[in-house]
Amino acid sequence: QVQLVESGGGLVQPGGSLRLSCGVSGSIFSIYAMGWHRQAPGKQRELVAQITIGGSTNYADSVKGRFTISRDNANSTLYLQMNSLKPEDTADYYCYAAPYRGLNTWGQGTLVTVSS
Repeated sequence: QVQLVESGGGLVQPGGSLRLSCGVSGSIFSIYAMGWHRQAPGKQRELVAQITIGGSTNYADSVKGRFTISRDNANSTLYLQMNSLKPEDTADYYCYAAPYRGLNTWGQGTLVTVSS
């Protein structure tokens, strides 16, 4: 099993930056890809960014050029650097780990609020 613990959410003004972190422990060898989803109030959960074991990344069109997903293998941590934040980026952000087989593991979520 894999365990995920997120941190880094908070309140930021429009145009500001935040970095989310997701600490990973457990059966790390079983992970094929990791990423971030978000869910805004009254909306469905959506993919924000993903990175595979080979380093390939993909982003939602709405965050391309503003968000960057990365990982620190030595410290077993996944990051999401968010720049030029907009009010519409306000949401609960969830880290996930996708195994080669089986269901995804999800973190507990961290709230990002973009407001002046």
